[in-house]
Amino acid sequence: MPDQDAPKPPVPAATRRVGRLAWHRGAFTEGEREIPEEMPVALSYNRVSHAVMMASPLDLEDFALGFSLSEQIVTAPGDIEEIRIVVVPGPEDGPPRGIELRLWIGAARMAALDQRRRHVAGPTGCGMCGLESLDAALRPSPPVPDGCCFTGDQVQQAVASLRPAQALNRLTRAVHAAGFWTPADGLVAVREDVGRHNALDKLHGALAARGTDLSTGILVMTSRISVELVQKAAIMGAPVLAAVSAPTALALRVAEQAGITLVAVARDDGFELCSGRHRITA
Repeated sequence: MPDQDAPKPPVPAATRRVGRLAWHRGAFTEGEREIPEEMPVALSYNRVSHAVMMASPLDLEDFALGFSLSEQIVTAPGDIEEIRIVVVPGPEDGPPRGIELRLWIGAARMAALDQRRRHVAGPTGCGMCGLESLDAALRPSPPVPDGCCFTGDQVQQAVASLRPAQALNRLTRAVHAAGFWTPADGLVAVREDVGRHNALDKLHGALAARGTDLSTGILVMTSRISVELVQKAAIMGAPVLAAVSAPTALALRVAEQAGITLVAVARDDGFELCSGRHRITA
């Protein structure tokens, strides 16, 4: 049962202002810079530890839901009975040691989780650390729906919409973003994190909570296309994934198997189609 008496201290700020010494045009100048906060975020289910990820301390409920869905611990938001955010104190007058996301799920879901328990200690940028076998790392991705077709101009609109919405990156220049864009509504949602896979999990949670149909739009990322991003997109049911950098060879193979359209090296002046070309028209 949820711990109703657990304290709920404030979550740390997502950024921190620090002093810096800049070298420019032959001289040093004193100043300040905003940098992103990063800390261990532990996920537990029914008070049993499951994973620890290095993440930005914002949009944590979205992260808890999105991670649970992408790891297929639950299949729908309603499978989660409660999410509680617990800040773990650090030394006196020091920063917190981390954050625990405590989730409660039903007995059947917990029994299934016990059958395939894995422990993750993931550094920034890693979405697969701690998997117990090669088969688990290369698990088959579900096929995505046919979805909509988009013009090249619409792809560029989707990519261009992400940068103005990156509030945390404007301050820090040090985080990734994941967004979802549709022709009808423009940029529906965006989430940011020091880890690209965390940003996508947060977006997944936000869209799942709204009941968004991902077959009608384009997922947009600020990072390279790695295999775990393609796997997460497939579980989300997103037919189109666009990013500012190129995919890895494994990411491309998984995208082809799942039927995902990969749009790579998406910039102001164009992009490259790597798979699923039938969804993008001139």
